[in-house]
Amino acid sequence: MDAAQLEKQLFTEARTHRSFTSKQIDDSILHKIYELAKFGPTANNACPMRLTFVKSPEAKQKLIDVASEGNRPKIKSSPVTIILAYDIDYYKQIPLLAPHMDAAKIEAQPEEERDKFARELSWLQAGYVIIAARHLGLDCGAMSGFDRAGTDDAFYLGTSWRSNILINLGYGDNETLRERAPRLDFYDACQFL
Repeated sequence: MDAAQLEKQLFTEARTHRSFTSKQIDDSILHKIYELAKFGPTANNACPMRLTFVKSPEAKQKLIDVASEGNRPKIKSSPVTIILAYDIDYYKQIPLLAPHMDAAKIEAQPEEERDKFARELSWLQAGYVIIAARHLGLDCGAMSGFDRAGTDDAFYLGTSWRSNILINLGYGDNETLRERAPRLDFYDACQFL
């Protein structure tokens, strides 16, 4: 694939999908999404993102139960929904991921600070996941409309993982796409100083 085709696949012709075909996603593709996304840069290589690939009917129903009304049919339609979470105890991996950092100093920070740092980085990493999925030929639909506390109770109770965003994955149903909305022009969104 040349650069122009890749640009279209990742950006200019990629769309946010709300419904998907019945075609399933092979687990090897889900593995590959993570294997690509993990290389995106994060502050101090902290890598706090954690992914839960929700596939089974039982797990899907648990997720649907904590999703906002408008997002429930989207989750039902997708073969896989990622709960993109973050680990507030990410510092436990610092000796491996960033041996130049002082893990004990990070651990000593108030939990609220660690939570904020990990949550912000996981938003950044969500972009890497979407680009990786698009690169592998999948369509995505990211969503923030869900009960995070309910999701954490249903999926992460007793752990240090916290949910942040949902991403539906699949092969999009192009028949249900709306007309593409405009984007801001360069000088409406950028400046030189």
